[in-house]
Amino acid sequence: MTQNPQRYTITAALPYTNGPIHIGHLAGVYVPADIYSRFLRMQGHDVAFVCGSDEHGVPITIKAKKEGITPQDVVDKYNGIIKKSFEEFGISFDNYSRTSGKTHHDTASDFFRKMYEDGKFIEETTKQLYDAEAGQFLADRFVTGTCPKCGNEEAYGDQCEKCGTSLNATDLINPKSTITGAVPTLKETRHWFLPLDQYEDWLKEWILKGHKADWKSNVYGQVKSWIDDGLRARAVTRDLDWGIPVPVEGADGKVLYVWFDAPIGYISSTKEWAEREGKDWEPYWKDENTKLIHFIGKDNIVFHCIIFPVMLKAHGDYILPENVPANEFLNLEGNKLSTSKNWAVWLHEYLEDFPEQQDVLRYVLTANAPETKDNDFTWKDFQARNNNELVAIFGNFINRVIVLTNKYYNGVIPQPEAFLEIDEKTIAELKAYPAVIASSIQKYRFREAQGELMNLARLGNKYLADEEPWKVIKEDEARVKTIMYVALQIASALATLSEPFLPFTSAKLKKMLNQQEEISEIPAWDKIETQKTLLPAGHQIGKAELLFSKIEDTAIEKQLEKLQATKAANEMENQKAEPQKDLATFDDFTKMDLRVGKILEAEKMPKTKKLMKLKVDTGIDQRTIVSGIAEHFSAEEIIGKQVTVLVNLAPRALRGVESEGMILMTENAEGKLVFVNPDGENVKAGTIIS
Repeated sequence: MTQNPQRYTITAALPYTNGPIHIGHLAGVYVPADIYSRFLRMQGHDVAFVCGSDEHGVPITIKAKKEGITPQDVVDKYNGIIKKSFEEFGISFDNYSRTSGKTHHDTASDFFRKMYEDGKFIEETTKQLYDAEAGQFLADRFVTGTCPKCGNEEAYGDQCEKCGTSLNATDLINPKSTITGAVPTLKETRHWFLPLDQYEDWLKEWILKGHKADWKSNVYGQVKSWIDDGLRARAVTRDLDWGIPVPVEGADGKVLYVWFDAPIGYISSTKEWAEREGKDWEPYWKDENTKLIHFIGKDNIVFHCIIFPVMLKAHGDYILPENVPANEFLNLEGNKLSTSKNWAVWLHEYLEDFPEQQDVLRYVLTANAPETKDNDFTWKDFQARNNNELVAIFGNFINRVIVLTNKYYNGVIPQPEAFLEIDEKTIAELKAYPAVIASSIQKYRFREAQGELMNLARLGNKYLADEEPWKVIKEDEARVKTIMYVALQIASALATLSEPFLPFTSAKLKKMLNQQEEISEIPAWDKIETQKTLLPAGHQIGKAELLFSKIEDTAIEKQLEKLQATKAANEMENQKAEPQKDLATFDDFTKMDLRVGKILEAEKMPKTKKLMKLKVDTGIDQRTIVSGIAEHFSAEEIIGKQVTVLVNLAPRALRGVESEGMILMTENAEGKLVFVNPDGENVKAGTIIS
């Protein structure tokens, strides 16, 4: 064990069960939380890493209404998808729970009841937005409108996702019901509120003075701004029929507000884990020596740094978070990730498209982590990092070491001969890496830490390239024994140090090296620093297997095509119709002679970009029509195509060619011209369209 084992409670933000997990969730919360938890366990610390599905949010009920199913159906479906995805991706939760479970309902109800009995809430009758057509109050995402802070016209009743401001529904300008589209009215209702303003002085002391130095600047800055703007009482109950019923008399038809209910899910998840493992849950939440760390995205900073700590403080029995290392947002191919618009790389789909390549995505998301600012994920970068870093650096080094050891010594680690200065220097550099990587992890700089891991692989590659054992073997076999021995020590260190970042790779490499984890008071991580020999002479290793495989262009093109299709579908859905033209009389309409025509000949007109000269069979004659379609079609592909023709349009000269009619066209979602084809198969030329 480590010299000073510490107890840690690590929480990862509860995902809404209204959709699957995507790469934004992974980069912002779950990969860094998993790296940190795995590292702490390797250090010998006592860790409870908990999470669970957030199943009571308004987005759940909106999804249920949209799909014509019950909220329970929605959460059951997506909880299954999310939990399976996390397991297959290697997120090492000690417990993954559900806020719809009995343990959570009981825990949240008890939490509220104690605060209620201790007089920690304010009870008020206020006017809330009400949709008379739907017959219900409009909580959270049942209402949209203009954000009073940034002017975003698509802000929700609980938060503006553009500027991150936490809102009440009545704050919105020009509110509109998302249920019926109606303009809501104000109606009186009674609720309980948490008086955040009463905790301002305490928060200033605890956060602004106590955590200025150790909290990330993006987290501290957002919290300070919120406190400086002045805090207001916030409702902890809602008029809804989906959620945890408010456990006091006279609260029929009211449930706990999801922001109050959800973070208590960390406590109930810990209870479930402790009961299953035969442990006492209370030290993980009530012992001042326990370190509580929340991993979240930046849209949850206010809830985890102000509101939940106030809840814990008001309750009185719980410890407060030591740190909240929130990340910024990850974009996808230059655009903001969006669940509703399907603009995402979904984890369960990634696992299907790239089987047994979990660590590649973990690596890329960590290498490009939005730790201090928003970052962008692109499929080309994903491919390049895999092929040029994981394959060419890490995988190449390991492959050469294991192949050469099997070739020269039948897989038995040789007894080293004399150590040269380069050998001693390389071993000394190797021993420095555990402390360097650990320091970065402890500061929540996971991108930096993973970069140092890759530098260790680079050290191994450079050592082999400089020493060239494949050449030296011909003239100095004794020297090669030392070279291979040193290289194998680097490989062993990589197998251990890669575990937090690349757990599947670490396990595969340990198997190839036949590297067993021994029960010891000294963690394997620390042994790299303290012991000169990691794999002793005479140790038998296994055969080489590829740690990483090259990702081909075809796999990337498939992903890009999928995104392009999504983009086109979104543009088509969002495409607004042109305003109606001036009214036409029936006589005006009957003057138009629309007929089915067939293109017989086509040629691009010289010295023009757009114009195409067509010969069209209209059924009553064959005539020349000039059409501006040359940028969208080649002459060859449109010969024989049936089109809709306005045949009684007055002739007009275009570039010296008389055009006797007009081909009807429109634009698709991508801005490409398409023919307005007559309905039916192979309609006879000249058929009137009426």
